[in-house]
Amino acid sequence: MIPATAPTRALDAPSFSTSRFRAEREADWIAFDLLLTKLEKKGAKALTSDELLQLPLLYRATLSSLSIARATSLDKALLDHLEALSIRGYFLVYGVRESRLNRLRRFFLYDWPAAVRSVWKETIIISLIILLGAITSYSLVASNPEWYYNFVGDDMSGGRDPRATAEFLQSTLGHGKAASAGESGLHVFATYLFTHNSQVSIMSFALGFAFGVPTMMLEYYQGIGLGAMAAVFSAKGLGFDFGGWLFIHGTTELFAAALSGAAGLRIGAAVVFPGARSRLQAASEAGRTAGKVMVGVIVMLFAAGLLEGFGRQLITDTMMRYAIGSLMLLFWIAYYYIPRREDVA
Repeated sequence: MIPATAPTRALDAPSFSTSRFRAEREADWIAFDLLLTKLEKKGAKALTSDELLQLPLLYRATLSSLSIARATSLDKALLDHLEALSIRGYFLVYGVRESRLNRLRRFFLYDWPAAVRSVWKETIIISLIILLGAITSYSLVASNPEWYYNFVGDDMSGGRDPRATAEFLQSTLGHGKAASAGESGLHVFATYLFTHNSQVSIMSFALGFAFGVPTMMLEYYQGIGLGAMAAVFSAKGLGFDFGGWLFIHGTTELFAAALSGAAGLRIGAAVVFPGARSRLQAASEAGRTAGKVMVGVIVMLFAAGLLEGFGRQLITDTMMRYAIGSLMLLFWIAYYYIPRREDVA
């Protein structure tokens, strides 16, 4: 009869209990817990080669115990313990654990330069657009000085226009008897130029989604005022001195402007040419790279502000200004474009 067979099966089934299960496997759990504790406190470098090999094995053994515990409905306390140990092990074995200091170090040593290198084509394009804007306004003002007033407003020129004398213009560069008064006047233009370039840089990036067209227009506008002012000083034989006045901070500031435009152009290109991806996905991927570039641009603009506010005011020798500007340019080029192998912390 069927009822008589049921007790037989119950007697033949192997006995299974929490105490027996724990006795057979608890040693692995304890060993895994000790390794995780050591890993949390001292990092992976503190583990020996044997411990590193044991870590994934003990992790899999713990997962196996958790699977059995769930299937056999063991007591809740043991189940909670195994779940907590497994989750802890997952994040320590497979998760990325970095301190804030290490994340900052990784960003400045690897992530930021790598993002800039990835937009090198866009950087060249934007640099040429800025240069084109400067050449355009320079040529127009050099051929007809009246064009100057279309590019630089009276409130910003402060007398530094085609009607100014060479002596006055030279004094605004930090030379001559009226250097302090003239320099304070040109400082207004420098502050305006820095603020203007910072705002345009941010807008160039922000408007990149519109197929990159506003970005290129804004970057072209970046060079307009610069070229017009350079034409005025060059007409009085002060082009070299004006270049030094601008060079000390301009190499950093204009480089940052080119990178911000490149970041915006990268997003615009992704929207126009998404490839096999959707436009949203392409823009999202480009945005992550562009975002890293823009964080660096903010740092560069801060450095340019320090050079403009202190270096240019304290250093009045033209050749020294060129030297500092050239060193800064070489520093940024080396920092961004010399490849480096990312070490594993």
